[in-house]
Amino acid sequence: MRKTLITLATVAAVGIGTIFAGVPAKTSAESISKLKGDQNKIQEQRSDVKSGINASNDKISNLQSQQADVKDEMKRLDYAITDATNKINNETAKIEKTKVEITKLEEETKVLKDRIKKRNVLLKDRARSYQENGGMVNYLDVLMGSESFSDFIDRANAVATIMQADRDILKQHEADKKELETKQAQVEKDLASLQAMVANLEQLNKQLAAQKAEKDKLLASLVEQEQEEHDHVMDLKEQEEILAAQEAAVQKAIQLEQEKQAQAAARAAANKNNSSSSSSSSSLSSGGGASSGAVPGVSSGYWTQPAVGTFTSGFGGRGSEFHYGVDIANRTQVPIVAAADGVVIRSYLSSSYGNCIFVSHSINGQVYTTVYAHMSSRMVGNGAVVKKGQQIGVMGNTGDSTGQHLHFELHKGPWTQDKRNAINPVGIVPLP
Repeated sequence: MRKTLITLATVAAVGIGTIFAGVPAKTSAESISKLKGDQNKIQEQRSDVKSGINASNDKISNLQSQQADVKDEMKRLDYAITDATNKINNETAKIEKTKVEITKLEEETKVLKDRIKKRNVLLKDRARSYQENGGMVNYLDVLMGSESFSDFIDRANAVATIMQADRDILKQHEADKKELETKQAQVEKDLASLQAMVANLEQLNKQLAAQKAEKDKLLASLVEQEQEEHDHVMDLKEQEEILAAQEAAVQKAIQLEQEKQAQAAARAAANKNNSSSSSSSSSLSSGGGASSGAVPGVSSGYWTQPAVGTFTSGFGGRGSEFHYGVDIANRTQVPIVAAADGVVIRSYLSSSYGNCIFVSHSINGQVYTTVYAHMSSRMVGNGAVVKKGQQIGVMGNTGDSTGQHLHFELHKGPWTQDKRNAINPVGIVPLP
C-alpha cells in the first residue's frame, strides 16, 4: 500500500497571496520572511525524506541479502526434490520387478500344489492297499512263496525296490510340501516388502508436495516483500521530487516578492509624493469572451472556469468508488486554463491522471491546490507562475480515462495521496 505523500503545497500563503490576489497582507519584509520560513520547512522535509530513502535503501540491501539466502534454500530444495524423484523412480522399478517375481512364484506354487495333490491321491491308494492286504505282511508272503532260492532273490529285490520307491515318494512329498511353505512365506514377505515400498513412496510424495508448497510460499513472500519495498522507495522518491518542485516554487515566489519590492522602491524614489505604491498585480479582466467559443471567459473574483464543456460528473460517490473531483467533457480539443493565480507545483505524465498539472494558490491566507488531469498536452512546467485564465494545457483522454474530458480537483490545503483535503468545487469555482 502506498503511503500518503508529504505536503505538496506549503507555498507562500502570504507571499503568493500578496503577489497574485491583490489583497491587503503583511509588509513585504514579513512576506519574504514567511516565504523563507516555508522554504526552510520544505528543506527540512526533504532532508527527512532523503533520510527515509537512505534507510529504505539499507532495508533493500538487507532484503536482497535475505533473498540470496532464500534462493540458496530454494536451490537446496530443488536438489532434495530431484533426489526424492529419483528415489521414487527407483522404488517404482523395484515394485514392478517384485510384481514379476510374485507372478512367477504364484505359477510355481500352482505347479507344486498340483503335484502334491496327485501324490496325495497315490499315497492314499497305497495306504488303502496296505489296509486291505495287511501292509508289510503281504511282502513276507511274497518272499515266502518263492519256489527257489533264485526266485527268492528276485522277489526280495522287487520288494526292496517297491519299498524304496515308497520312501522316495514320501521324501519327495515332504520336500515339496516344505518348498511350498517356503515359497508361500517368500511370497508373503515380498508382498509385505511391496506394501512397505508403496508406503515409502506415498511418504516421499507427501514430503515432495510439502517441499513444493514451502517453495511456493517462499517465492510468494519474496515477491510480495520486493513489491512492497519497491512501492515504498518509489513513494519516497516521488515525495522528494514534489518537495524539490515545491521548494523551487517558493524560491520563485521569493524572487517575485523581491522584484516587487525593488519596483516599489523605484516608484517611491521617482515620486516622493506617493509614499505608498501598490504592490499587487494588475487586476485581471472580468468576462472576456472565449476564443471561438473554446476558451472560457475570465470571471471576476479569485476563481474562474477551468474549461468550456459539459458538466458530466460531480464530486462524491460514483458506483463503488468516490469521485474526488468534477468532470467537464467536450468533443473537440479545448484549452485548459488556470482556475486562479498560483505557482505550478508539478507538471508531469501520471499513469492514472495522464498529463496533469498541480497548481498551488494562496487566497486570503488559505492555501488551495487545483489538479487538472487527462490533458492531451501541457503548456507549463514545474515552478511556473500562472495567472487566472492563463492556458496551461489542452483537454484530452490520457491516463485512466474513458473519454475526452477534464478531471478537475480542488483541495483546501495540500494535495495528498489519500485526497483527504479534497472539497467539492461547486459553489467555489465557476463551472459549466
